Amino acid sequence: MNHFNEQQALRVDIYGLLARLFRIAPDQELLTWLSELDVTHDEHHGMSAAWSLLKLSAQTTSEMSCADEYQDLFIGIGRGELVPYGSWYLTGSLMEMPLAKLRNDLAQLGFERDESVKEPEDNIAALLEVMAMLVESGSEHTQKIFFNRHIQTWFERFCHDLKQAKSSAFYASVGELALQFLTVEQTRFIENPQKSIA
Repeated sequence: MNHFNEQQALRVDIYGLLARLFRIAPDQELLTWLSELDVTHDEHHGMSAAWSLLKLSAQTTSEMSCADEYQDLFIGIGRGELVPYGSWYLTGSLMEMPLAKLRNDLAQLGFERDESVKEPEDNIAALLEVMAMLVESGSEHTQKIFFNRHIQTWFERFCHDLKQAKSSAFYASVGELALQFLTVEQTRFIENPQKSIA
C-alpha cells in the first residue's frame, strides 16, 4: 500500500471511529482498544496530543460511566445537554434549510435515507459516516464540497461545546480529537470551495 492509500485508509478509520463514538456510547471492547492505542507523534502535534488524551480517558473510565455520560450529553430528558445537528448550530432550530440542502446533496450522491432511522441526517455522526464513505470512494473533489458545505460551517463550535459541557469527561477527549482531526481536514479542503456537488 503506498503512502497516499495509507493516508486515505487512516482518514476513513478516523472518520469511522468518531462517527461510532457520536452514534452510540463506546462498549468495553472499544474502550479497551482505545486504551491500548500505540500513539505515534506525527507532523500534526495537535492530533498526537488528542490521541494521547483519548487513550488516557479510555484507561480511566468505564463502559457504564460512558453510557451515562452519553445519555446526559446527547439524549437527556427531553433533550441532552448538546444538540449535535447542523441545523441547530446554524439556525438555532432543527429541520431547517441546512437539512434540506443536505438532503438534496445526499440524493445527488446516491445516498438513500434508511427509514428505520428517525433522526435527521444532519446529525454529526451521520455526516462523519458519509465523509468516511466519500474518502473511501476516492473523490477528493466531492469530499471537499461535502465537507465545506455540511461540516466546516459548525464543527468548531460543536467540538468546543462538547469539550466544555458539564457532563463531559470521556467525551471531552472525543471532542478534542474531533476538533484536531476536522481542523486538519479543513486545511486540506480550504482552497477553492466548489459550488457543485457533482
